[in-house]
Amino acid sequence: MTQVNQSETRSSDNQFIRKVMKKPLLEREYELELATRWRDHDDHRAMHELVLAYGRLVVSAASKYRHYGLSLGDLIQEGNIGLMQAARRFEPERGFRFSTYAAWWIRASIQDHILRNWSIVRTGTTAAHKALFFRLKRLRARIGEADGGPLSAEGRQKIAETIGVNVNDVVLMEQRLSGPDASLNMSVSSESDSEAQNFLADTRPNPEQVVTSIHDTNVLSQRLHEALNELTPRERLIIFRRRLNDEGATLEQLGGTLGVSKERVRQLEHRALKKLRVSLEAKTDMPLDLLPQLP
Repeated sequence: MTQVNQSETRSSDNQFIRKVMKKPLLEREYELELATRWRDHDDHRAMHELVLAYGRLVVSAASKYRHYGLSLGDLIQEGNIGLMQAARRFEPERGFRFSTYAAWWIRASIQDHILRNWSIVRTGTTAAHKALFFRLKRLRARIGEADGGPLSAEGRQKIAETIGVNVNDVVLMEQRLSGPDASLNMSVSSESDSEAQNFLADTRPNPEQVVTSIHDTNVLSQRLHEALNELTPRERLIIFRRRLNDEGATLEQLGGTLGVSKERVRQLEHRALKKLRVSLEAKTDMPLDLLPQLP
């Protein structure tokens, strides 16, 4: 948004705020009359007067949530949506004041907007998670841990019990609220065009490392194939069944197949692995310390 557009938006917001703050509060009887005319006779003029009279509730609620980093204008718009929903659902015969009923809808609409837009990561939609998001700071102060540092294990447990969530939920929300999202495309300073992403280390292997790894793997695979051919058929069977099969056979299973004891199978396996180690070390330029754990 350009500076001109931002200025126009702020001016529009200020005009709305001044307009609704000048509106007098409604008397109970007149409020009931307007609500009844709107509900029973679809009187849009009555609805407009009712909503405009309580626009100050929207401004008040929106102002309380400004510290979440969203624009006041957006919060006011969402609050107005909640106010309209309240007007649509209000039942005057129940005896409640419209302001009391509308305050809940306004707050709920603003909170939903904050949860949708505060972070690109979904914050949580259950009532308990919403309460945790909006009450964590107050609860920290209540238990004496409002210094901004990490919560203690005892503090997390108390908050989890108060809200009715798991301790892990408290830990995740604490981490999420420690700071807002930051774009990788933002400039590292006002005096530089460099973006934050330019300073992220690429942990992927470079092309030379990829080619070398593929070559080494192919060579080792070929050498392993040659070394396996140097084993006796029984040794080769044990290695294939025990080490080169996704579902490795047990010593007891191989003993039954070969007609020998489990201990004899273990001895044959050990001897075959030793042969493979010697053969592979002779065929390669480096010691293969992991060979006893083959595949």
